Amino acid sequence: MAGTFVKTPSPIIAEVLALSSLDLFCIDVEHAPFGRYELDQCLAVFRALERPCLARVADDSPTGIRNALDSGATGIVVPHVTSAEQAAAIVKAAHFGEGGRGYAGSTRSAGYTTKAGADYRAASAQQTTVIVQIEDIAALDNVSEIAAVEGVDGLFVGRTDLAVAMGRDVAHEEVVATVGDLCRIARSAGTVAGMFTPLLDEIPTWLDLGASLFLLSSDQSFVLDGANALASIVKRGGA
Repeated sequence: MAGTFVKTPSPIIAEVLALSSLDLFCIDVEHAPFGRYELDQCLAVFRALERPCLARVADDSPTGIRNALDSGATGIVVPHVTSAEQAAAIVKAAHFGEGGRGYAGSTRSAGYTTKAGADYRAASAQQTTVIVQIEDIAALDNVSEIAAVEGVDGLFVGRTDLAVAMGRDVAHEEVVATVGDLCRIARSAGTVAGMFTPLLDEIPTWLDLGASLFLLSSDQSFVLDGANALASIVKRGGA
């Protein structure tokens, strides 16, 4: 699956992206200026247009997880997960049940009271996606245990953060080898392996290693790339 990060808190941008042939989208609450209202607005658009949209929450706070899911996110991507215990707590916060996600029937995800409670809870249990992000050295020794946590649907490799933590460039052989190991662990655990990479020519390699979820580039990059391409054409005298 090919998707992109949404970094501009605008429902118009969300609507335009939803017209693309990308498979899914991920609103970047962690690194972009999304408050609860802006997140809600953009999720409303993706949901109305029946396009799947994840939310990369700011951290593993149950409040942030609940806000994203109540607003209609298909699932969550949680950054900086380093242990199986943390992953299990995230899964609990994303699902209804004792000590888990707080229930309200008045949210968008509940159809603003129009869904029967039992039906809503059953659909949520089946459809809510939980992806944990591996991007810290502290996580590397625990990845097999994290991937084995029931309810973890995918491991997402934060390659740039991982490279920074390792003191290496994203293309360094140690970083590449570590990403490969993470893909193999995910595949062995029967869970999805996903990643961000700025090096798009590597994608066939990651596909061969079992990666199947790619969140690449962003709306901001699309605007910059399009503007620079147009400027280049004009400055060299046309196409």
